[in-house]
Amino acid sequence: MNLNHIHLHVLSVPKAAAFYARYFGMRELTWHGDMVFMRDPAGMDLALAPATSLERFPPWFHIGFRLGSSAEVKALHGRVASDGVTIKEPCTTEGDLTYFRCLDPDGYQIEVYYEPDPS
Repeated sequence: MNLNHIHLHVLSVPKAAAFYARYFGMRELTWHGDMVFMRDPAGMDLALAPATSLERFPPWFHIGFRLGSSAEVKALHGRVASDGVTIKEPCTTEGDLTYFRCLDPDGYQIEVYYEPDPS
């Protein structure tokens, strides 16, 4: 059994969808009414549903994207930073872990990281 989707309420479905497509390779899969399901290359679905207001998650809550190398994390950090995306935690390397945190257009915290598989 695998976790296979995350559902977020967003203020603008097109704006949120463009963010996840641009930076995380998500592609539009299907629409259910005014909600879009996007899918990444690994088969994880992200449902984006419109809302007129958002409930805030606790400060520790985040969505994580694991990339294939430290260099990929650093490159994406450079792209999002140069595009004006809000950076919550700068790109940091601690041992084998490289990560940064940014905010999506609705203020959801995104962690982008690389850590070798311990197996």
